[in-house]
Amino acid sequence: MRVDSVMSLDNKETTEMIYDSAAVKAIGVRVSWVSIIVNTVLSLGKLAAGLLAASGAMVSDAVHSASDVISSALVMFGISMAAKAEDESHPYGHERLECVTALLLAGLLFATGIGIGVGGIGNVALALEGSLPAPGALALWAAVVSVAVKEAMYWYTKAAADKTNSGALLADAWHHRSDALSSIGSFVGILGARLGWPILDPIAALIICFFILKVAWDIAKDSFDKMVDHACDAAVIEQIRRLALATPGVLRLDDLKTRRFGSKSYVDVEIGVDSRLNIVEAHNIAQNLHDNIEQALPEVKHCMVHVNPCFVTDGPNDVE
Repeated sequence: MRVDSVMSLDNKETTEMIYDSAAVKAIGVRVSWVSIIVNTVLSLGKLAAGLLAASGAMVSDAVHSASDVISSALVMFGISMAAKAEDESHPYGHERLECVTALLLAGLLFATGIGIGVGGIGNVALALEGSLPAPGALALWAAVVSVAVKEAMYWYTKAAADKTNSGALLADAWHHRSDALSSIGSFVGILGARLGWPILDPIAALIICFFILKVAWDIAKDSFDKMVDHACDAAVIEQIRRLALATPGVLRLDDLKTRRFGSKSYVDVEIGVDSRLNIVEAHNIAQNLHDNIEQALPEVKHCMVHVNPCFVTDGPNDVE
């Protein structure tokens, strides 16, 4: 039995979650366009401030912001492709393309972190030599504006990612956060340089580098799990098990398998029912279980329920 869930999840702890492909695509495209416009304006502004104030840190920060334009374009492409309907070549849909996009963004984050780290090491050497110049005040104000804007973009994009369960949007949100952290490092470094401690800039950059690399690893691991049929969380599996055993007519749970597929999940269940039931009665029990899983877990895209005969001499059983 197949479950194509387009329902919203009424969760007590989170905002209403959306699983409808068209709605997810619309939200993703809108958020990506906002990101592209904001990052373009911000990167041009930071580049101008860096050049006018003779701040190498701010120029590097501007390049970092420009990379966010590429990441947002990738997100828009990935979400649009993932929302495509099933076809003859892809009968299970295209949701894994969003995982590919998230992996690409994780790669960009990793490269960004390495770039910041390498630049920080180089600037440490310059600071120790006393050849790291003090930038102008304009670069300091540009860093403040960048932190505020990029942090706001992080929360805006993360809210959309949480609502749509989108790994690509979540990766893009953390790309915004990495830019905000980079700008904080620029601010500390510029301020330190203006106060006579230029080495603060590269030290802050190295600390930020480790944070960004950790985020890149987490995003890559989550996306990889979704691409290799990793099982759902233990709490989800336990919920399905309880639903199965609580469904009237289900005498035992013979087998239960789950796998993640992009932002969706697949469920395969084998249940035992009274062998004396006719095929219609057994089907109705399976249909009830199918409906229970669909209503409780809207992220389930396909749910297969297989019925096994349970003879009167058989005792109750539960899959381990």
